[in-house]
Amino acid sequence: MPNRASIYAERSRIVILIFIGVFFVFWIRLFYLQILDSTYKTDAENNAFRKKTQYAGRGLIYDRNGELLVYNEAVYDLMIIPIQAANTDWAHLAELIEIDEAGAVQRYKKARAYSRYAPSVFEKQLSKETYGRLQEHLYMFPGFYVHSRTLRRYPHAVAAHVLGDVGEISEDELLRLEPEGYKSGDYIGKSGLEKYYENDLKGQKGVKMIMVDVLNREKGSYKDGAFDSAAIAGENLYTSLHLGLQAYAERLMKGRRGSVVAIEPKTGEILALVSSPGYDPNLLVGRKRSQNYQVLLNDTVKPLFDRALMAFYPPGSIFKIPQALIALQEGVIKPYTGFVCDRSLLGCHNHPSATSVPEGLKMSCNPYFYQVFKRVLMQGRSDNRFVDSRLGLDVWCEYMGRFGFGQQLDIDLPNVKTGFIPNSAFYDRIYGHNQWAFSTIYSLSIGQGEVGLIPLQMANLAATVANRGYYITPHIVKTIGEARRVPGRDTARHETGIDADFFEVVIRGMYGAVHEEGGTARRARIPHIAVCGKTGTSENPHGKDHSVFIAFAPMDDPQIAISVFIENHGFGGTWAAPLGSLLIEKYLTDTVTRPELERMLDDALKPVVAKPKPAERPQTREPLMAPLPQMMPQLGTAPLGMPSTGTPAPNVPQPQPSSPTPTTEP
Repeated sequence: MPNRASIYAERSRIVILIFIGVFFVFWIRLFYLQILDSTYKTDAENNAFRKKTQYAGRGLIYDRNGELLVYNEAVYDLMIIPIQAANTDWAHLAELIEIDEAGAVQRYKKARAYSRYAPSVFEKQLSKETYGRLQEHLYMFPGFYVHSRTLRRYPHAVAAHVLGDVGEISEDELLRLEPEGYKSGDYIGKSGLEKYYENDLKGQKGVKMIMVDVLNREKGSYKDGAFDSAAIAGENLYTSLHLGLQAYAERLMKGRRGSVVAIEPKTGEILALVSSPGYDPNLLVGRKRSQNYQVLLNDTVKPLFDRALMAFYPPGSIFKIPQALIALQEGVIKPYTGFVCDRSLLGCHNHPSATSVPEGLKMSCNPYFYQVFKRVLMQGRSDNRFVDSRLGLDVWCEYMGRFGFGQQLDIDLPNVKTGFIPNSAFYDRIYGHNQWAFSTIYSLSIGQGEVGLIPLQMANLAATVANRGYYITPHIVKTIGEARRVPGRDTARHETGIDADFFEVVIRGMYGAVHEEGGTARRARIPHIAVCGKTGTSENPHGKDHSVFIAFAPMDDPQIAISVFIENHGFGGTWAAPLGSLLIEKYLTDTVTRPELERMLDDALKPVVAKPKPAERPQTREPLMAPLPQMMPQLGTAPLGMPSTGTPAPNVPQPQPSSPTPTTEP
């Protein structure tokens, strides 16, 4: 039997082990709270000092002449630390920042769900006036403080599709970009140059440690800024845009659907890029950005859609230019090859038969280019006409690719489409292998059928001709930052593989189209400037045809190449050509000497007002009989439930004009 001493010794060991166990548990808990868990540390730090992110100002954007296109404006975010703001007077705070009380409470709950201790945005983008009013009462709201940042402003309200917009980072973007330092609440480029050059424009965030007192008032930098890091502003962009030309093009396109693209041929620099309808880029700035975005998104005219880079159109008769060049290079025609204007092949307008390539282009003869395209495709490579057409189309497609058609031009903007050049595989899927021939696809000869170009490619075609056989990839940004470094991009000359002499033949025809009798682009003439142009009418099965014009000038030293595409406006020579001519004159001379063309374009948008009927001559004597009661409707009126003359009945579909074979201008 154990003695009393041994019993006490055993008990003392147990007690010691218990104390050691309790001490060990407390030690583990203290280690967790002080080392692993930052909750109390964060709470303590938030009561003593505040870590404020210093947002870098985004880089500014300038035009080619140093005109400011985009700058930054200060706004203020109201931040909240939820654990300190539980007893807030929500009605008073909501009144100060101009929101409703229920909205204020909802914001608090959302911030608390995110983190009770970490600061988050309570209300974004307070104006200077709201900030000033709030600042006087901020001491009454523990857990709240104001954080300054910047928003974009557009002093000239132009080039919305080019410049783009900036918005708060989305959840999907955050998942992808968080490793690059982005946090919830950061702003990021959403479209245009703002998106494409995000890494250059955004700059680098900094941090500032601020001491605060118990009333949430800032008392200065912690340890004289020893732990601060300064924000580094983003780099400026110096673009090739010409502000005056851009604004003038937008003014001429107002009220129309379509696009204008202007390029400096020698460099590939974009001078103007217009998509119409457009919008004021300032609408997508500030607290109403989301609301305005939804309005623009739901607008039936689709102002957010960039027609210059994303809209596929049949090019119409401007496509006759590369058709002629390919045929000349292939040797299937000569500069003075002529064809009869045989309208049994394709409809055409009234003009003499063309006796040369320049005349065919000048008069835009459809049957002429039917024959040209036929010679390109059917060169006798095979006795089988189906195989011969297939082999010819493969050669034709290769040439078209060298013009930049059917592929993405690597412009420094997002969402650029490729257009479409149909190849043999495409027609095989539709008709079957060796089940189609030239007679199936002859509409390609005049830029109709399955072919589609975007307006950027149309302008690039004009630049390629102006350069006599090559193009530089179109681009918008010339240099970046104070060092004026050139962004990495494709700067090579893209050769078409067609002899420069053949381009001179085509240029002669484009000159004739503008300056000679019988030319389809006579309205594009500019006094003392040699303009080379080509009109087109892009057939539209859904309504009125589209008006197309491409040109460059001056002929011997091209400074500008341009494309104008106006939807549902009819003949290219009637509408697109004069509009393009005004833009060329504006750029080359910085003036407009033909205001009558401006008036003509403006008048086309005015509604037609019926002329009042002449006043009836007063009767000189009383009628023998009183007039009978009105029994039948007069002209312009209608019985109840029937439409008046000239006024469609509500909800009754009206017949749409068909898309006839062109009879005035191809």
